[in-house]
Amino acid sequence: MKQLQTLLLAGTSLAALAATNCNTASAQEADPDPDAVQQTVIVTGSRIIRDDLTSVGPMSIYDATQIDNLGITNVETLLQRAPFSAGFAGNANSAYWVGGGWGTAQVNLRGLGVNRTLVLLNGRRVVAGGSGANDSVDLNMIPISILNQVEVLKDGASAVYGADAVAGVVNLITKDTFDGLQIEGKYGVTGEGDGEEYLLDLTWGVSNDRGSLALNMNYQDSQAAPLSPRAPCSVADLDGNGSLECTPGSSSTAGGRAVLPNGDQINFIGGDVYEPFDIQKHGFNFNPYFNASNPLKRLSLSAFGSYRLNDTTNLFSEALFNWRNSTQPASPATLKNIAISASHPANPTGEDIVVLSRRTTEFGARTFEQDVETWRIVAGLEGEFGSGWHYDVALNWGRNTATDALLNNINTRRFAETLNPDLCGSNGIPCADILGEGDLTKEIGDYILVNQRSTGGNEQRSLTSNLTGQVFDLPAGTAGIAVGFELREDEGWLEPDALLASGGALGNAQTPIRGRIKASEIYGEINLPLLKDAAFAKALDLDAAVRYSDYHLFGGDTNYKLGLNWQIVPSFKLRGTWSTAFRVPSVRELFSGVNEAQLPTQDPCSNYVDLDPSSTIYKNCQAAGVPLNFEQFGSIILTDQGGNPDLQPETSKTFTLGLVAKPDLVPGLSLTLDYFDIEIEDAIRQTSGSAKLASCYTTPGFSHPFCASRHHTRNPLTGEVNFLSAQSSNTGDETMRGIDFGASHTGELGQLNSHVQLQTTYLIDYETVAFDGADPFEYVGGVGCCEGGYPEWRGQASWTLSSDCWGVTWNAQYIGEATDLYGDPEGVGYNIDPVVYHNVQGRYRLSDTAELGFGIDNLFDEKAPYVQSWSDGNTDTMTYSLLGRFFYMRATLNY
Repeated sequence: MKQLQTLLLAGTSLAALAATNCNTASAQEADPDPDAVQQTVIVTGSRIIRDDLTSVGPMSIYDATQIDNLGITNVETLLQRAPFSAGFAGNANSAYWVGGGWGTAQVNLRGLGVNRTLVLLNGRRVVAGGSGANDSVDLNMIPISILNQVEVLKDGASAVYGADAVAGVVNLITKDTFDGLQIEGKYGVTGEGDGEEYLLDLTWGVSNDRGSLALNMNYQDSQAAPLSPRAPCSVADLDGNGSLECTPGSSSTAGGRAVLPNGDQINFIGGDVYEPFDIQKHGFNFNPYFNASNPLKRLSLSAFGSYRLNDTTNLFSEALFNWRNSTQPASPATLKNIAISASHPANPTGEDIVVLSRRTTEFGARTFEQDVETWRIVAGLEGEFGSGWHYDVALNWGRNTATDALLNNINTRRFAETLNPDLCGSNGIPCADILGEGDLTKEIGDYILVNQRSTGGNEQRSLTSNLTGQVFDLPAGTAGIAVGFELREDEGWLEPDALLASGGALGNAQTPIRGRIKASEIYGEINLPLLKDAAFAKALDLDAAVRYSDYHLFGGDTNYKLGLNWQIVPSFKLRGTWSTAFRVPSVRELFSGVNEAQLPTQDPCSNYVDLDPSSTIYKNCQAAGVPLNFEQFGSIILTDQGGNPDLQPETSKTFTLGLVAKPDLVPGLSLTLDYFDIEIEDAIRQTSGSAKLASCYTTPGFSHPFCASRHHTRNPLTGEVNFLSAQSSNTGDETMRGIDFGASHTGELGQLNSHVQLQTTYLIDYETVAFDGADPFEYVGGVGCCEGGYPEWRGQASWTLSSDCWGVTWNAQYIGEATDLYGDPEGVGYNIDPVVYHNVQGRYRLSDTAELGFGIDNLFDEKAPYVQSWSDGNTDTMTYSLLGRFFYMRATLNY
């Protein structure tokens, strides 16, 4: 706690310094010019250069000052706290459940999926990142310190940008020029004294009338925050009195849980001792092995430059390198379904048994580790000619390579040799006794333990060209157009460890992945000013865009977009868009083989004996042969995941309608209200195990297709799910409707500058259909593993007060009330109360070149709520944070 005390003392000193030494000056900042604000909005969502740039679709913008005031030091935190994010996206808190590579950081607009959000850097695509053959950008590779602005278009944009822009576009815009040297350091620590964060950032730049060059180095070291101080054990309402108590934990026990021929279960204690299995007595607590936040190190080097070749032509370039090392501890490996005959020397029962699960605690925890390098280089020309015509041509290359390791895993072939009395005891093969805790010796560990390492990567190559200008005059103004083309090739690969590929490592055998997707695209866009300075039409503009894409695996597809911008009076505007979008399957979705994953999954048949015998679930569980006394031990079910070579592209239609108001009665106030309606057809998704089981056992007559054996099976003796499939497929439709509301006010409060901002999203409806004719599955208002959260209301508010030498920012994230998607409606943790995280940061300018800052995230130490179908730590870590209160201090020097 010494580090925490030091931070608190520093923060108190900073507050006192601000209060006593800072002479507050009168606020001199003018209100932002409305036209200037509109010009920044158009950067994302259009390629047309116009005199009066306005955004037709809903947009959220964070500039460098806002980001700095929030004290956020990584892109994923900035985006995932915003109300337009929902569902699941990877970060340090939810790293255990990230598809395509643990430790990957992602953004999930609207909660429609990370692979339906297009991430751009300066308007150009970024290579996918992760452990190999990935389908989303790893935000770890982009340090937030190099960004000048983040623009989020919450609208389908395939007509402008091509595939993947189904939910919207995140455009990360870097600082184009920088003069001098800036050094920034940050140290942070949780209230528990762990989860320390160290950050060092250096930026140097020079510019003149011939060009500019900016260099950046960013290093971050985030250390582990163990789970056990925050959640010592798994909890549940064991006695039904509405209170939560520690559960026994997992049925994968340290001594070994086995089933006898008559169906009775026993547990081995040690030596030759065994007794009837009792989860209360023999359960395994895995929480001490896990983290609430996982360690990560990353180093980024970047360079951005431009050089004026002549009066009309510039050469520009971007170079970025990122290295990431991330680890996640895991509980000891579990051996499953091992048949041991009555005659086996280690079997004291005298009967044939099957060891259902045996935790290898003698060998300690496993560790997952990722070492990832990413390169991205862009070079191009931009310029102008004629009367206002602008062009750019760019080559874009990116490559990501990774080593994905699992340390302390088990070589199953060697393990089988140690159990074979005909082989063990000679030729260097020791004999193993797995029946009892402590019976696995170091000699056995030395023989069977293995560190497996898989390698993979992604590569992207593209050539893009854009031409924009004004083509003809109309009574209301000049029509503008943009045309261009893109040639793009995306490649992904994954080479599993040789032992894993051959089926000799614990876990399902994994096949290599390698594939590529090529695209050739052309587009056209036009802006037509229809009215100007007319009655009830200060301005009326029509935008239209069309893009044709040809994929070598799927053929051609055409997408459209129409937008109307109606400035009724200077203080009030209506806007609306209709667009189509599409997404082609990724390399991983197409070409990956089947692999196993331990995923939190809710089994509807657990304790079904407590239900009404006439209920559908009761009848279906009986029809499936589940014993009346069946209880799901733990929350993990081994699930098959993998690709599907028969996948086809998914398509979508998006409609938005909104208004923007800047009332004259309240100078500095801006209000926005936007309705959105998204429909996805032939949706590519992995229906989760929880959703499949829920659909099966709530359908009368055990008749749902998900009840078939190709989707799941059960152990005939115990009733446990022993096979569950969640492979990708073209499912039915997905529909989502909602409303975004935004408000901001910039002005003065006494002698201080004041800026207040509010963003909220109300989710009206979100449902998915697994196949044509199936009943829809409703997500709105729900939270549950491993889907993330879809509460009806999400919001974010901030208030900044500042003078010439100090500033304070309060920020709050609101996650509305919800219900557990897969929980018992009568149980504790089904109804989840709203959660508000309060964050505060103070800044003091010591001089023209030095600034200090101190902040606290989760000021009131808001605890994560209990969720029945939790992922980790008794909550949904994809929605709520287990980290607790976090203190940090920052220092910035400018030369």
